[in-house]
Amino acid sequence: MRPLVVLAAAIWSLACSRPEPSGAVAEAKVQPRAPRFVTLSPEAQREAAIAIERVQPAAAPLQLEASGRITVNENRTWRVGAVTEGRIIRVYAAVGDHVEQGQVLARMHSHDIHESRAEYRKAVAEVARLRAVEAYARRARDRARRLYELKAGSLEQAEHAETELRNAQAALANAEADLERVRKHLVEFLQIPAEGPEEPAATHAHREEDLIPIKAPASGTVLARNVTAGAVVSSSTDLFVISDLASLWMIAAVAEEHLSKLREGMSVRVAVQAYPGRWFPAHIGRIAEELDPTTRTVKVRVELPNPAGALKPEMYARAEIVLGRSEPALFVPQEAVQEIEGRPAVFVQTAPNRFEPRWVRTGRTVGRDVEIGSGLRPGEAVVVRGSYILKSELFKATLAEE
Repeated sequence: MRPLVVLAAAIWSLACSRPEPSGAVAEAKVQPRAPRFVTLSPEAQREAAIAIERVQPAAAPLQLEASGRITVNENRTWRVGAVTEGRIIRVYAAVGDHVEQGQVLARMHSHDIHESRAEYRKAVAEVARLRAVEAYARRARDRARRLYELKAGSLEQAEHAETELRNAQAALANAEADLERVRKHLVEFLQIPAEGPEEPAATHAHREEDLIPIKAPASGTVLARNVTAGAVVSSSTDLFVISDLASLWMIAAVAEEHLSKLREGMSVRVAVQAYPGRWFPAHIGRIAEELDPTTRTVKVRVELPNPAGALKPEMYARAEIVLGRSEPALFVPQEAVQEIEGRPAVFVQTAPNRFEPRWVRTGRTVGRDVEIGSGLRPGEAVVVRGSYILKSELFKATLAEE
């Protein structure tokens, strides 16, 4: 044990004999560096377009962000089909065309035309025949009445003539109803004239008035055309898809924990990558009744006016849903915040030509502004534009000191 005691005593003696550090060095170890600052003359500030504002507490809206995609408004989208089976003869509309309500998109030929016109002609002939029968029965009834009044005919003959007239009138009414049914099928359903050429279709070229028109049910843009001339189609085929792009939907996915905060009619603003910094006003139209079992999100239908046509279906979009107002807080433009030594900072004007970097704690982002949780006091003058110039000058000064 004695050698260890001697060694410990020697180390203690050596430590005590080392010189004390100088006062300047000791002070440098315990004292932080003096606050750094940047000095810019008024002329330099004007050239750098420095803008300064005094920050004041402001209440900002509480917002919820959700991503999604833009789709067509299904309530303003129409899938146009044929009213019967037939062959497309002419196509007038193409994808991207704007069409008006009632505009003819295509025309088709169908055997239904010939069958219905043949039935129409038959019904016309039957009505003409029964009108003649009804006129004869009326004359017979009138003659029987006169003979009965002159005591030259029996009551039975007069009553029989009356019955024959009523039967003829009923048959004529039924025939006229059949004629009107066939006429409406041609004129209103097939939308072609009831009267057509007498010669067979094979002997003459197709006339437009003898082809069934396929019309746009409403004004909009043609999004899809699924038919070409010569195609045979049925009544279940979607030939065109038309949508009014002045009104769109955004389908946003909102996390389950935010569901209780959502209400139909809430204000929303939508942003897309195609227009940086631009917001499109909208509102919540419908909240889905069930969650996605995979993502645990609920689909929110945002109704999005698009009168100028700037937005397009299938764009990816970001929605900010306004939930209410928050407590007053300090906000500065995002441009005012710079990263210095790995921490967010802003430049505060402490004198007309002097700017001091101030580390801050940032919070939520509201539009182009960011919340400052700590590091600033109300009324302080903050550089809101051109702070990157001050950061550059600060970096140069730091390099010169080193």
